[in-house]
Amino acid sequence: MQTLAVLSMKGGVGKTTVTLGMASAAWQRGERVLVIDLDPQGNATMGLGVANPEFTMNDVLADPRPGIAADAIVDSAWGNRVQVLAADRALEHRNTIEGPLSSQRLRIALGNLPRQYDLVLIDCPPSLGEMTRNALHAATDALVVTEPAYFALAGAEQAVEAVDVIRLASNPILNPARIVLNRVRPTVAEHRNRSTELREAFGPVVLDIEVPERNAITQAEAAGMPIHAWDSPAGKELATVFDQVIAIMSPKKRLWG
Repeated sequence: MQTLAVLSMKGGVGKTTVTLGMASAAWQRGERVLVIDLDPQGNATMGLGVANPEFTMNDVLADPRPGIAADAIVDSAWGNRVQVLAADRALEHRNTIEGPLSSQRLRIALGNLPRQYDLVLIDCPPSLGEMTRNALHAATDALVVTEPAYFALAGAEQAVEAVDVIRLASNPILNPARIVLNRVRPTVAEHRNRSTELREAFGPVVLDIEVPERNAITQAEAAGMPIHAWDSPAGKELATVFDQVIAIMSPKKRLWG
């Protein structure tokens, strides 16, 4: 299965927004999606309308034996084409090394799942802790989310380097990271300058498409709806943007039995 880790080096850059936007785009094109929420804040879990699940990712990582992850999967409020492995606050305690296979626990757990998804999206915590390392060891692709701000270049560089370290040392199926700019306001000079700076530093690693800052994102998330179902001009604009992002990051529709 294509497994895409979405990561950032700091909170507040809209990492979960990008995760849910790509899930919405995959949902719109009829694919089956699994969203794994590794962020203890649980924003992706809430945005997908999941409340009080019986099992969470904390249970899965505590015991990655066959069947545990499958039992923890629940349908989202978007329907059964988008399913969720939910987060909870207890994941905070998993963000430290726990034994020699600590960073492999998610990969082991996912290896026991039936291949029924076209795309798996992992929403990582905003750090390079053990949860993000678990995600990168399980992933085939990685997307770094940043914003056009002063610290964007350094944070993006750290994230790309972290992906490369794991890719070269222990996960050979992980592709080089890509970067997407989120919460962009093209009319703001500072945003234009930082966008140019990022592109000069990373070249084609940065996606051509940028995600604009729009209130429709938070409105759709609060309503538990995919952005593709949010009927407003801004919602339609964002739907088009995420269609382009998913076309780059997941260009082929993968069908599993």
